[in-house]
Amino acid sequence: MKLLLIIGSGGFLGSIARYLTSLSIHKYLPVSFPYGTLIVNILGCFLIGLFYGLAERGNLMSTELRMFLTVGFCGGYTTFSTFANDNLGMLRDGAFVYVALYTGLSVMLGLLATYLGSLLVNS
Repeated sequence: MKLLLIIGSGGFLGSIARYLTSLSIHKYLPVSFPYGTLIVNILGCFLIGLFYGLAERGNLMSTELRMFLTVGFCGGYTTFSTFANDNLGMLRDGAFVYVALYTGLSVMLGLLATYLGSLLVNS
């Protein structure tokens, strides 16, 4: 239960950070392109890489802090960071076919699911 509250707290803060980041970016850049989402996703990828890198260095981070930052904060900030980290793990393992499959399926099925959800509501 304690770990779930830690992760939930990180997700709460990550979601707020995502909103505020996107809001501030859209003040300065045109909204015809989703710059806010793009920057949030790339920044989230950088952060999850940084946090996992620190966690791999040894005793720099407790399990609770790692879960708060990666699953909680980065998960709330953007799930794209988790997607990128999953792919990086498979690349490190040499599972190139799985990387292509996971990436292709995630993008294509994600777009299809979004379209179908919208279609369902709008029809």
